[in-house]
Amino acid sequence: MGELNTLSMSHLHINKVVLLLSITFALSCQNQKKDKIEMKAPIAKKQAKELEKHGDIRIDDYYWLNDRENDEVIEYLEQENAYYKEMTAHTKTFQDTLFNELKSRIKEDDSSVPYKRNGYWYYTRYEEGKEYPIHARKKDNLDSQEEIMFNGNEMAVGHEFFNLRGISISPDNKYAAFALDTVSRRQYYIQIKNLETGDIYPDKIENTTGGSVWANDNKTLFYTKKDPVTLRSDKIYKHKFGTNANDDTLIFHEKDDTFGTFVYKSKSKEYIIIGSYSTLTSEYQIVKADTPDESFKMFSPRERGLEYSIYHFDSDFYILTNKDKATNFKLMKTSKEKTSHKNWTEFIPHRENVLLEDIDIFRDYYVLSERENGLSKLKINRWDNTDSYYLPFDNETYTAYSYANLEFDTETLRYVYNAITTPYSIIDFNMRTKNKEVKKEQEVLGGKFNKENYRSQRVWATARDGVKVPMSIVYHKNTKLDGTSPLLQYAYGSYGSTTDPYFSTSRLSLLDRGFVFVIAHVRGGEYLGRQWYEDGKLLKKKNTFTDFIDCSKYLIENKFTSAEHLYAYGGSAGGLLMGAIVNMAPELYNGVIAAVPFVDVVTTMLDDSIPLTTGEFDEWGNPNDKEYYDYIKSYSPYDNVVAQDYPNLYVTTGLHDSQVQYFEPAKWVAKLREVKTDSNLLLFDINMDAGHGGASGRFEALKETAKDYAFLLDLEGQIQ
Repeated sequence: MGELNTLSMSHLHINKVVLLLSITFALSCQNQKKDKIEMKAPIAKKQAKELEKHGDIRIDDYYWLNDRENDEVIEYLEQENAYYKEMTAHTKTFQDTLFNELKSRIKEDDSSVPYKRNGYWYYTRYEEGKEYPIHARKKDNLDSQEEIMFNGNEMAVGHEFFNLRGISISPDNKYAAFALDTVSRRQYYIQIKNLETGDIYPDKIENTTGGSVWANDNKTLFYTKKDPVTLRSDKIYKHKFGTNANDDTLIFHEKDDTFGTFVYKSKSKEYIIIGSYSTLTSEYQIVKADTPDESFKMFSPRERGLEYSIYHFDSDFYILTNKDKATNFKLMKTSKEKTSHKNWTEFIPHRENVLLEDIDIFRDYYVLSERENGLSKLKINRWDNTDSYYLPFDNETYTAYSYANLEFDTETLRYVYNAITTPYSIIDFNMRTKNKEVKKEQEVLGGKFNKENYRSQRVWATARDGVKVPMSIVYHKNTKLDGTSPLLQYAYGSYGSTTDPYFSTSRLSLLDRGFVFVIAHVRGGEYLGRQWYEDGKLLKKKNTFTDFIDCSKYLIENKFTSAEHLYAYGGSAGGLLMGAIVNMAPELYNGVIAAVPFVDVVTTMLDDSIPLTTGEFDEWGNPNDKEYYDYIKSYSPYDNVVAQDYPNLYVTTGLHDSQVQYFEPAKWVAKLREVKTDSNLLLFDINMDAGHGGASGRFEALKETAKDYAFLLDLEGQIQ
C-alpha cells in the first residue's frame, strides 16, 4: 500500500512538473512570438542617387549598397544576418532535426558508376561523414588497385568554400590538369598534377573558367580566361607544360562583349575546338589535336541568329543547327574539308513538334535526344539504316537523358532515368541486343521510403492568352486535394532552361508533411520546344510571370491548395520570377522563397561592368534601346515595389556571387522594408563565404535546404 502511494505521489509530482513545464514552455513560446513581432528589422539608410536614361529619371535610394569594400555595407549585411537568426531562433532546433532527416536519407559512403576512358575506369566516391568526393581510377579493369587522384576532403582543409572541377587527363594518362575555386566567385586557377608521383607543379594559371583540354602531344594545354572585371569568358590561351604560365600564348580573343568563348576536344579525339556563343549566335574554330601549334581554322563564320554545334565522325562533321528557320533544330552534315554552312546538307529535317536537343555518336550507332510534348525521348539509329527505335518510357512525369558516353567503339548507351516519384537509375543499354542493365539505383536510406506512397500527374492550366501551360505535380497518397493542403510551386523560366520532373530525396521531407510540390513549366524554358522559349524572353518576358500566376490560380481553383497555403520558390532568374509575382499578385501566396534573385534588371543591364551583363542582351533586351528600357522597367521587381501587402518572404544571397551580385537582393529587401504595408516576415540571409551556388560540400548544402523548409513549415504551424 505504501509502495502504491509512493508511486501515486511520484506520478502526481511528475504530472505537476510536466504541467509546470508545459505552462513555462507555452509562456516562452508566447514571449518568443511577441519578441518576433516587436523586434525591429534593420533599416538601411537612404542615400538618393539619380539614374537617368532616355530622359527618364529613377531615384535609387540604396545604390550605395553596391560597394562591397564599404564597411558600412558589410555592417548592414551583418545586421540583416543577425535579424534573420533572431527571427528564426525558434526554428533552429527544428532546422537541425530537418538537416539530420535530410542527411539520413543519403548513402554517405556512396560512389558513382565507373566509366571507361582511354584504358582507365574513372569514378568518384564519398566516405562517411565527409563533405567532398574522392576522385579515383583503376587501370584496365575494376579489380585493379585504386589510384586516388584527388581527395577533396584533404584539399578543402582551411577553406570556408571549396570547389574542384575541370579534371582533364593527358592522353598518356600521366598528368591531370585541375581547377580550384576557394572564394565562390567562379574564378578558378588551374594546376597540373603528376599522377605517377603525386607531385603538383607550382605554376598556377589564374582567373580561368576551370576547364582545360590537352592536345595529343601530352604537353599542350588549352584553357579559357575570364575578364577580371566582367568575368566574361573572353580569351583562349595555349600553355606548354613545363613553361611559365605568364608566357602562355593567346590563341583567340573574343572581342565582341556580347559573346563568350570556350574550348574542348571532340569525342573522336581528333580535333581541338574553340566555340564562341551568345544567346542567338554561335561559331566554331578547329585544329587537329595532333598539330596544336597550327592555326585554328574557321568552321563557319558567325551570322546573327544562326546557332549550331558540331560533332565529328569519320570523314564528316554533323551539325545541330537552326539554319533556315529550323526553330526546333535539325541535323546537317558536311565533309571535314568543306565546313562552311554553304556546304551543309540535311541529314535529319526540322520537325514542328519535336525539339532536337543533342546527338551521341558511336561507331555503329547514333542516338538522338529529342523532346516532344514536353517529354524526353532517346532515339537509337544504326548508321547503316538497318534499325531505328525509341527507348520506351511509360509516364508523363519522368526525366531521361544520355549520360557520360565517352567511348566511341561500343554498343552500350548509358542513360539516366528517374521520375518525380522514382529515384534515379543509371542504365547501360545494349543497342544491338536491346538488353539493359541497371548499373546503379539511387538508394534512399532510413527505411521509410516507398515509391508506392506517392502520386504524380501532369495537368495543364490555361494562361490568360489561351495558351495551355503544363505542370508536373507530386504528393503523398494521403495528402488531401481539397484546398487545405500546403503547396510549393517552383519554376525557373529563362534561357531556354528546362526543369524536367526529377526525384529528390530532400523533397520527401515536405511531401511526408502533407505538401504538394509542383513544377510549373512556364514559357521562357524549352519544355514545349524552342518556340516555348522564344515566347518567354525579350519583349515577351512577362509571359513567364503571368504563366506562373495563372498556374497558381489553377491550383487554387482545382483545390490542390488555397491562397492561405500556397508557396512559391525560385532562384537566380527564377528569383526574378519571384520578385515579379509578389509585385503582380501578392494575394495569391502565403510565402515566397527568392534565392539569389535577379531583381534589379534595369540598373544591372545598363552597367556593362557587371559580370554577365553584355551577354544577356539577347535574353532580356538592351535597355540602351528605349523600347527595351521601358519594357524591362515595367516588370523589374526593384523598380516596381509599391506600398501594398506582400507575402512572407525569405531572400538569400552570397556575398561573392558572380552571377547575381549580392547588392541586388540587398537593395530589394531594403526597399521592401521601407514601403510594404504588412507585418509579414521579410527575412534576408546572406552567406558571407559563398557565391551563386551557395555553400560548398554536400552536407553544408543540406543545411540551406533545411532553412528553406523550416521557413515553409513554420508558416504552416508545423514546428512544435
